[in-house]
Amino acid sequence: MFTYPLWLEPVERLIEAGGAVLVMLAVVAVVVFAMAFERWWYYRLIWRRGRRQLIQRWAARDDHRSWSARTLRQVWTDELVGRLRGPLPWLKFFVALCPLLGLLGTVTGMIAVFDSLTMSDTHQARAMADGVARATLPTLAGMAIAVVGLLFISRLEHVIRREDQRLHDRLARALEENDA
Repeated sequence: MFTYPLWLEPVERLIEAGGAVLVMLAVVAVVVFAMAFERWWYYRLIWRRGRRQLIQRWAARDDHRSWSARTLRQVWTDELVGRLRGPLPWLKFFVALCPLLGLLGTVTGMIAVFDSLTMSDTHQARAMADGVARATLPTLAGMAIAVVGLLFISRLEHVIRREDQRLHDRLARALEENDA
């Protein structure tokens, strides 16, 4: 007989109470938070190095004033900021999916309530309570994951706007330092 570790028992009871939809929500939550951690990691390590290299590459150029130089600068900055912005649509998709999965959990839970009412002649309150719990847990989880995901998306969009402006400011400053 296989025994679960002690810390796994509450998780097992939660999954039993919430149903398969809660498992799907847990998978989506892991994906959302993994993407959030990856973006934080990218911003802290790779983005700053790439920004520094771009500023050095721009400062090393002889031509800064021509139309082609300004266009090249815009292409370089768009490419760099695009890499920071890259996974944002997928993150938005997964965050938008959470309330929908929660709604699916509500529907399946209510179906369980109605099934329990039709199967029992006595209309047991316990069977009805299990269905209501199965309906409310995924809804709550879906909304909680979506709210936290929206907070992260909002913060990431703010960081992207700020870093885009900061990059343009630093490139202009590098141009002024070269002219002096």
